[in-house]
Amino acid sequence: MKKRVLAVILVSVLTIGMVGCADKSKEEKHAEENAVAAEETEIQVFIAASLNTVMTELAELYNEEHPEVKIVYNADSSGTLLTQIQEGYECDIFFSAAQKQMDTLEEDGLMVDGTRANIVNNQVVVVTLKDSETKVTGLKNLGEAESIALAGGSVPVGKYTRQALVNMGMLPEVEDVSKISTSEISEALGGVEISEQDNVSKVLSAVVEGSCEVGTTYYSDVYGYEKDLVILETVPYELTGNVIYPIARVVNKEADEAQTKAAEDFLKFVLSDEAKEVFESYYFDTEVE
Repeated sequence: MKKRVLAVILVSVLTIGMVGCADKSKEEKHAEENAVAAEETEIQVFIAASLNTVMTELAELYNEEHPEVKIVYNADSSGTLLTQIQEGYECDIFFSAAQKQMDTLEEDGLMVDGTRANIVNNQVVVVTLKDSETKVTGLKNLGEAESIALAGGSVPVGKYTRQALVNMGMLPEVEDVSKISTSEISEALGGVEISEQDNVSKVLSAVVEGSCEVGTTYYSDVYGYEKDLVILETVPYELTGNVIYPIARVVNKEADEAQTKAAEDFLKFVLSDEAKEVFESYYFDTEVE
């Protein structure tokens, strides 16, 4: 009797083990199928230069769940990026530092309908090195600097700076402030030397490296340079207007199904609450309409 009971127990254990192995085999097979389904692909994401650091971290976070997607960034001024898209550069997502460039993208029929969204707000700041001993306290006495790093008018931070100077009465009112030249600004400020830069990252570098005494950049760009830089003034929105960063998918006729799906999914991730927390950690304001 004992032998029969033992035999039954052994058969039961073996049966359970075989079922367990069968279930495990099914799970492994399902995982393998998912791995095959997640086809490797690459997406082209054009981002404003001031987004480079935060978007690098977001790509790393996204790749933890989606290692099959290679995210290739092109970081430059929003105006330069728009021109490249208009010229036919392959792009899946455009993340601009201003509405103007996104408006143009939409008007040109290069935006995927229904994908545009405002992500963050930023603020223009006047910065200098901690040991610069500058007399400048902000935009009001910007002309007292030995030299200024300033982005061109087609660069959003350059346009916002020009708008602030116009609203302060330091520059004449014009229809399009982005058209105000560097030489006109220099003359209005008493002939101060101005080094015009192609994007906001180059403005920051000019100040950090000491080649220019002061510069106007974004508050978020100070991240990582807190030991080196001093914010002389945080320019109020009343002078610059809101510094909204919109994002949208770009019409990419060269993209296959995997690439299109990856672009859709990455955009959803950038709009997620998880991404929102990352933006806030890099000094961006996520309370936008």
